[in-house]
Amino acid sequence: MLRIFLISAALFLLAGPLAAQIALPGVQVPRVGDVVGPLTDEIDARLDRTTRLATRLAQDRLRDIDRFVRRHDDLVERDANGDPARRGELLVLDADRAMLDRARAAGYRVVETGEIGGLGIPFARLGTPAKSDLAEAERDLARLLPDATVSADTLYFQSGAATPPPLPMASRAAAAAGGQGAGVPVGVIDGAPGKAVPVAAVRGFAEGAPIASNHGSAVASLLASAGAGPIHVADVYGTDKAGGNALAIARGLGWLTGQGSRVVVVSLVGPNNPVLRRAVDAARAKGVVVVAAVGNGGPAAPLAYPASYDGVVSVTAVDRRRRALIEAGRARDLDYAAPGADVFGLNAKGKRVRLRGTSFATPLAAARVARALPAGPNWRAVLDEEAIDLGRKGRDDTFGRGLLCAGCRGY
Repeated sequence: MLRIFLISAALFLLAGPLAAQIALPGVQVPRVGDVVGPLTDEIDARLDRTTRLATRLAQDRLRDIDRFVRRHDDLVERDANGDPARRGELLVLDADRAMLDRARAAGYRVVETGEIGGLGIPFARLGTPAKSDLAEAERDLARLLPDATVSADTLYFQSGAATPPPLPMASRAAAAAGGQGAGVPVGVIDGAPGKAVPVAAVRGFAEGAPIASNHGSAVASLLASAGAGPIHVADVYGTDKAGGNALAIARGLGWLTGQGSRVVVVSLVGPNNPVLRRAVDAARAKGVVVVAAVGNGGPAAPLAYPASYDGVVSVTAVDRRRRALIEAGRARDLDYAAPGADVFGLNAKGKRVRLRGTSFATPLAAARVARALPAGPNWRAVLDEEAIDLGRKGRDDTFGRGLLCAGCRGY
């Protein structure tokens, strides 16, 4: 379709000049084939390059995940869908005591039962039987408890990169002066920010948490730079190599909801998971707007979650020339784009760094969501009025409904 569109556009543009030349004596008119042939060859070459790059990004993503699983195989293994998850543990929703007794009799160990605070979701965490791999145990438990919801505790990954540029002290002081906003409360689910990032509170939901991280610092600092606040941060990573799991994110979302966060930023990407989906739905039912990144796996990557859940505001990224980042991933119904290249935030040590990735577009878009929420039920209309339409007219799968925070560059 892209090739046909580009060829049609080229023929349209050539039609006027060629027709004008036909009436001029002594002027040799180039044949359309002489012009269009090289053009279509160039279009084909560019499409081939784009396809190869998309394929390479997808392959790199799979290779990175495989390397991660092998490096941390004492804590991580693959679930029934082949996704990385916490080793030896399954999550169960909708199970009563009789179901858990049945699981115990089959060799499963009940590690924890309780409720996800702030969201009212009862759950159980079960250890898998000895000498049983996670995928096998997940399938067996689903057959054993057909009326319950069984899943692995899948992992979610940060997506983005940072490099340190020189920072004059005057610019740094001006950035810090922006300080903490005093508007709609905003939550962040990520790693913890460093001390230089102005936030109201931080709480840990993983081993060793909270502990300052570069990614969490960058995301929170971008929110602060855009005037969002007060900001609360749920650290779901800490020092745990199996951190960033579905249960930690759900608990973090529940805490942020209880803290009064009206908007929650999730610059993390992973697979569809019933526990995470239930938590997002419960938070949305309480009036929370979840804003999530589409990830950096490229256009051939699987759909990103939680960005692809119904009602979640999904965000992609563009560069300074308002071109979509080639590494931007996918969501089921893309909502908006925001700057995600050559934006600047703070790392864990408080140093200004250059950022790239959909992770960093997401807090900028979230700040705009927070700014629009006082409009009540019409907050989406407020965002649409600001959004700059890019690509083809109207909503599309590359830029969503348009570009938000077009002039935002962070610190």
